[in-house]
Amino acid sequence: MENNPLADQIRPKNLKEFVGQEHLVGNKGIIRQLIESDQLPSMIFWGPPGSGKTTLAQIIANTTKSYFSANSAVTTTLKDVRKIVKEAEERLQAYNQRTIFFLDEIHRFNKAQQDAFLPHVEKGIVILIGATTENPSFEVIGPLLSRSRVFVLNQLEEKELKTIIRRGLRKLKLKIEPKALEFLVQASNGDARVSLNAIEIASSLIQRSKKISLQLIKDVFQKQSLLYDKNGDEHYNTISAFIKSMRASDPDAALYYLARMVEAGEDPLFIARRMVIFASEDIGMAQPTALVVANEVFQACNSIGYPECAINLAHGVVYLAKAPKNRSAYNGLRKAQEDIKKYGNLPIPMEILNAPTRLMQELGYGKGYEPYPENKSLLPKKLKGKKYYDKKE
Repeated sequence: MENNPLADQIRPKNLKEFVGQEHLVGNKGIIRQLIESDQLPSMIFWGPPGSGKTTLAQIIANTTKSYFSANSAVTTTLKDVRKIVKEAEERLQAYNQRTIFFLDEIHRFNKAQQDAFLPHVEKGIVILIGATTENPSFEVIGPLLSRSRVFVLNQLEEKELKTIIRRGLRKLKLKIEPKALEFLVQASNGDARVSLNAIEIASSLIQRSKKISLQLIKDVFQKQSLLYDKNGDEHYNTISAFIKSMRASDPDAALYYLARMVEAGEDPLFIARRMVIFASEDIGMAQPTALVVANEVFQACNSIGYPECAINLAHGVVYLAKAPKNRSAYNGLRKAQEDIKKYGNLPIPMEILNAPTRLMQELGYGKGYEPYPENKSLLPKKLKGKKYYDKKE
């Protein structure tokens, strides 16, 4: 245990030790009531990083004497799910012990993976507790969502974060300067794990003094790896570097930025969507089949999920990076859109209007229509002769 991260060493074992989320675990909290009545439904915990989702799931397992199976959607495969379910069924029959199947980052599981354990949730073989930082309405399939209770966890408040930090300091037998504590709380942005990781790193850097100074905690945050926040600068900077590397026909750089996103647990469908867009925007008419390849990568990611679909992504990235580039279709669309904004909906030439009724025919709809005209512009009169598509672009 002493070799485990500090966050694991001081992880609360019961609701009395748990910090935060009073609306769920306080005296009148719904989760406390469910535990006390021994009526546990499957649940989805939706909340920001470090708000206590994993800890709360473990406490529920401990309190109800259930077997706790901790899993991450990033590394858990369908084979793993089947094995866990089989063991859960045997445990239920032999010992009448329930199994809590905890799935961190449940939003990373694709539809096929979520479908796989839906029947076992319905039968009560496992009690699912999924944790996610993303809106489950968009990331969890409807049938699974309808069979689960969604509980929203809030970002930890400063007072709650300080309580957790002080626990960590006691465990490490350290003290902290008041200004350093305030800086740590602000820099952690409500994430208890970030706070505890920071003071653990600080403890390894302290030489003589047993007190963490403001400068030391600032140094720690500078030394830590950049956080990959799906809504933050690092997220957008990395995807930008990824796209621009493929555009520059640099497969090595593109693979590197792909690896950064994969290791950070980025949604593979987000990456694949960007590749589908890139295939038409940047490769386009130079190699039209690039769109087919990119779309197949997207479908593979949707069917397989992590960790295996990272291979499909790498395959597609190298192909797109090495493909010739031509933005003529994309540029033509943008030019046409500019004219739409400038002139609005200009009248369509009568000869290419549909004429399903006699009245429309009498009014001249479709008159003079030629199915395969040569060198004839079918643009509105005001735009006759305008060129949007230039194959050289």
